[in-house]
Amino acid sequence: MSVQEASSRDPVVTEDTRRLNMIEAINEALDIMLARDPGVVIMGEDVGYFGGVFRATAGLQEKHGKTRVFDTPISECGIIGVAVGMGAYGLRPVPEIQFADYIYPGLDQLISEAARLRYRSAGEYIAPMTVRSPFGGGIFGGQTHSQSPEAIFAHVAGLKTVIPSTPHDAKGLLIAAIEDNDPVIFFEPKRIYNGPFSGYYDKPVEPWKKHRDSQVPEGYYKIPLGKARIVQEGEAMTVLTYGTMVHVAEAVCAAKGVDAEILDLRTLVPLDIQAIEKSVRKTGRCLIVHEATRTAGFGAELSALVTERCFYHLEAPVDRVTGFDTPYPHSLEWAYFPGPVRIGEAIDKLLKD
Repeated sequence: MSVQEASSRDPVVTEDTRRLNMIEAINEALDIMLARDPGVVIMGEDVGYFGGVFRATAGLQEKHGKTRVFDTPISECGIIGVAVGMGAYGLRPVPEIQFADYIYPGLDQLISEAARLRYRSAGEYIAPMTVRSPFGGGIFGGQTHSQSPEAIFAHVAGLKTVIPSTPHDAKGLLIAAIEDNDPVIFFEPKRIYNGPFSGYYDKPVEPWKKHRDSQVPEGYYKIPLGKARIVQEGEAMTVLTYGTMVHVAEAVCAAKGVDAEILDLRTLVPLDIQAIEKSVRKTGRCLIVHEATRTAGFGAELSALVTERCFYHLEAPVDRVTGFDTPYPHSLEWAYFPGPVRIGEAIDKLLKD
């Protein structure tokens, strides 16, 4: 499985796979791409000597040199702006924004420059950059270290938005993103960097080292952007989710004994409409789960798409379980997340209708 595109199903254990957590898988993907492509450069705050605040770039500067992996000033606008120029020049920059909450000063560069460069230059210039950033809550980081702004970027034509939920997918999707000729926002759910957590949040279901999705193939492989993963097949309802909430939804459905089909979207843009439509037409019910706030969240777009395309197959209204429409509550973050109670109530409601 060294040079191929991975399937949309769970990884198969072979002699060529190892158990990694998500941080290790991301580090390995970056290492592989630095070795394969001399145009790949990694930059950001503390990504060089220190190896990143979450250690995702640990050891890469020592191995590949200070011109390939280097620290930047604390200037997100500058980091992203330089990356746009690098991409137009012919490099493949992979800037890291230390937390997704810090990305807002760089929005103008992303929206007005990176997203439009290919179109406004009639294809003469491109911005093949992959902006990596930890996102979401779960580490008691407070309001400025816990936000989930994915809907902002999914709204911008010209940007691609990717969110892995497993080490296997993180490595394959990151390699695909770096090789893509368009700008990619690569959000990494930091709450599951080291392992998936149950719907009850306080204890791991099991460490990544024992989890089935921790099986990561050796060497180079990629997962095509725009392909959802079927976490489990089912008949009772379809659950659409991504990132950390994949594991939460799976835990709740297992606890309730619900025969749900769970789709891990993996990429919000491009979105695997075909997989969504096929699943909802089969089950007749759809539940959407995401951590971000409800109003204008990506779940609203999913709900509209499902209603437009599957209306005559629906046996109940599409439902959403999301974060609340409030500033991120530091002391109450576990109540803020979709969890067993709210997801369970939504499941009961859908099955009753």
